[in-house]
Formats: sequence, C-alpha cells, structure tokens
Amino acid sequence: MKRILLVAAAAFAMSGAAVAQDHAGSHNPAVKDSSVQTVKAPAEGRSSFTQDQAKGRIMKAGYTNVSDLTGTEQGAWRGTAMKNGKRVTVTLDYKGNVTAR
Repeated sequence: MKRILLVAAAAFAMSGAAVAQDHAGSHNPAVKDSSVQTVKAPAEGRSSFTQDQAKGRIMKAGYTNVSDLTGTEQGAWRGTAMKNGKRVTVTLDYKGNVTAR
C-alpha cells in the first residue's frame, strides 16, 4: 500500500512540473499574469476583478485619475481616466487587458 502511494505521489509531482512548463508565457486567463496588456477590443466574459483591483490594473497600464468605474453588461469594467493629458474612456476585460477610446 505504501508503495502505491509513493508511486502515485511521484507521478503527481512530475505531472505538475510538466504542466507548469507548458503554460510558461501563455496568455491563458486561468494562469496568474501580473502584466497588463493593451488591446484594441476587450475580450467578452465575466470579470472576477473587484472594482479596486480593476482601478489598480488600469493605473498600472499608465492611466491616472481613474474614476466612475462600473460593470458593463459584457462583464468588463468601464470608466474614465487621464493619459498624456487627455481624458479617455477605459475598459478592463476579464483577462486584465486595458482598452481606451
């Protein structure tokens, strides 16, 4: 019985290392990625970011005076912010990508 448990534990440990290598550099939303991407259009899907997390993520993308953040019907966060002296409408999608218009 102990031998079976040891073999199972070893197999589990090795499979975890292989999974970690497969996701290196991926843009899979299930994999934690603290970098912020700027994209042309927000991805559709329900966001798990809180309002404070969304504001922080938008600020990390280089925006200031982030305000009026509200959830959209598509599941993103949308508000206003300043960048390069201009007021823009910003959107944060469920993947953490920021768009501005």
